[in-house]
Amino acid sequence: MLSSTTTARSLLVGLGIELRRINHLTILSRDPIIVEVNGAGYAVLFRFGVVVLFDVSAASERVFIEQLRPYITEPFASPIVECLDIEIVPDSVEKMDGGKLILPVAGVPVLQLVADILGKSLVLDHYEQQASGAFDRIEPLAKRMQVGGRLPRQAHDLLCHIGEVLQIQHRMVARAQVGEKPDVLWEHPEFERLWSRLENEYEIGERQIALERKLDLISGTAETLLGLMQDRRTLRVEWYIVILIVIEIVLTLYELFFRHA
Repeated sequence: MLSSTTTARSLLVGLGIELRRINHLTILSRDPIIVEVNGAGYAVLFRFGVVVLFDVSAASERVFIEQLRPYITEPFASPIVECLDIEIVPDSVEKMDGGKLILPVAGVPVLQLVADILGKSLVLDHYEQQASGAFDRIEPLAKRMQVGGRLPRQAHDLLCHIGEVLQIQHRMVARAQVGEKPDVLWEHPEFERLWSRLENEYEIGERQIALERKLDLISGTAETLLGLMQDRRTLRVEWYIVILIVIEIVLTLYELFFRHA
């Protein structure tokens, strides 16, 4: 069991974790997977690249992450970390108090639910930063079009922006499943109130909607600019064809009237 006062550390260690390949750990429960760390703490693993540690020392954390490294897809040089202080107070009501989570009990299902929220919050934060970066890169292109009516010359950059947005959306929906409830709630519906409170506290739904709107705007802007570029190129090719036809007509007339004369 956890200490009466502990800290949960959520780490985004890479783009994914190949959970099916992990066979050296004793799994206490699944969906999400939770394992014991050195007999003195717990770790919840998510396939979208997040590890949430409960009551794990700094030394044990380094060893555990190093053991996971062969199973991490595109590991980050340094993990992105988010922490939450937890206090176990028997006979209390679960609540957030001054940034600290108060829990009456801390069994395996509770840890899985807390880890679910922390993992989704961390991955949302990561994708929010990625989306902001993509937005900052594409905004000057739209502004240049608005002010001077000029389109970007390279379609490659726009295709990269569209691909980046699609990749974020795929990871959010297919891997992180940000908008869905965890499977553990089906087996333990008595903890749904706790999960709902944490989801509201971390504004998971609101942040997901805001991120999706930003991604739609980035994708729509890039697709519009790309379409305009393609239309411009099509028009340019049509003009080339017209010019070639005119030149051919002129040469034909020259052959007919001047050379024969």
